[in-house]
Amino acid sequence: MRPSLPRLALSRLGVKLFVTILAVNVAISGLVFLAVSRSLDSGFVDYLDTTQTQRAETLAEGLGEEWAQRGDWQWLRDSPDDWERVVRRQLWPGDTAPPQGIERRLGRAQDFVLHDENGVPVIGLPPAPSDEEQDPPELRWLSIDYAGESVGTLGYRPPEQLMARMDHIFLARQQRNLTIIVGSLGVASLLLAGGLSWWLGRRTRSMALATRRLTGGDYSIRLHEKGRDELSRLAEDFNVLAATLEASRAARSRWVSDIAHELRTPLAVLRGEIEAMQDGIRSLNQDNLHSLAQEVGQLERLVADLRLLSQSDAGALDVQLAPLNLADSLTARLEEASGWLADSGITLETEIAGEAWIRGDLQRLRQLWSNLIDNTCAYTQPPGHLRVSLTHRSDHIEVIWEDSAPGVPDDQLPRLTDRLYRVEGSRSRASGGSGLGLSIATALVKAHGGQMTASASSIGGLCWTLSFPTLTATGTLEAPA
Repeated sequence: MRPSLPRLALSRLGVKLFVTILAVNVAISGLVFLAVSRSLDSGFVDYLDTTQTQRAETLAEGLGEEWAQRGDWQWLRDSPDDWERVVRRQLWPGDTAPPQGIERRLGRAQDFVLHDENGVPVIGLPPAPSDEEQDPPELRWLSIDYAGESVGTLGYRPPEQLMARMDHIFLARQQRNLTIIVGSLGVASLLLAGGLSWWLGRRTRSMALATRRLTGGDYSIRLHEKGRDELSRLAEDFNVLAATLEASRAARSRWVSDIAHELRTPLAVLRGEIEAMQDGIRSLNQDNLHSLAQEVGQLERLVADLRLLSQSDAGALDVQLAPLNLADSLTARLEEASGWLADSGITLETEIAGEAWIRGDLQRLRQLWSNLIDNTCAYTQPPGHLRVSLTHRSDHIEVIWEDSAPGVPDDQLPRLTDRLYRVEGSRSRASGGSGLGLSIATALVKAHGGQMTASASSIGGLCWTLSFPTLTATGTLEAPA
């Protein structure tokens, strides 16, 4: 179930993201414009300077050939209008059309000055308009040579002066371009920031709403998992948490119900026995008192088991770990229980060789073996078989505990260590005790730093694999003698 949200709602995180993206994009566009403009200004002026110099050199060479053909510059003095045609013919020979834009402004005839060999002006600059240049221009000069002899000088305007005349044009164009760029980026930023903030805000609002419902006790809430980003993984983790809490609440309810049932049965027996004695139906003798004592003992064992499990859940289980030989502990307990197993029609087979040093609690390990033996005796059909082996691995010691039929369905194997769980569903203590033995066994193994897993046995029943870290794996380098 996914919580419904307003489709156009923006969260605070979405608004912050919107403002951040918009501000960053505008700042980046401004910095890029300034950097590119500065680079273009310096680079373009250098390019124009080189171009203007090359054109002046070309014009000077052509004017030298013109002087050789005519012998002097009097023809230009007599016909000043020919100057523009000469400049154009020398700079753009043939039918080549002059370029457009700024480069055309750099090749204008009025930007060049011609003096004869004596420095007398032949063609000079036109008077500057009042709205452009007020000071006389500073010209660059080239010598016009022919056959190694200077026949005149050519002056030309540097590009900086020509660009100064076009500053207002350039700035106007740059301002227009900046407006277009910033406006376009602003629109793109608005669309990007708006879409992203809405998308992210919608997902985070879903998570916030689901979290509020989860903390309110609605563990059925689930988030939609879509994509492979961090938010999707967060949604997946949230769903796992919700499922875990839901299962925990169900297990807690079942746990309380099961405990009440387990306590109610011996209490009902005690009450019935006592009322029968009060009514004179049963006499107050040693046999009847012994029956009452058995029921009280059952209650004490159940309470003790519950206390042990609660301590294990709280991490306060009293376990005194010290170096000990796991093989000796297991062998001794199996030898003590051989008569118990024989009475239950179960044949014991062991394969325990060598020493197996771990850090453990002798009394807790004895309790562990007793619970496993009790489970085997309670569920294995006679004549049965119990096979116990101990194997050394690289960094742990493995105990294999497997018995004969009946087996357990594979889908129920993970639930065997659930508290008060029985495969057959019966709550009869005659067939399975209180249902806490395997839960206690698992808690005891974990208290020793190991793990306990269930699987199908090769001899038809149930197989338990118990793994304990060795002394070396737990940090002790040498086992005691």
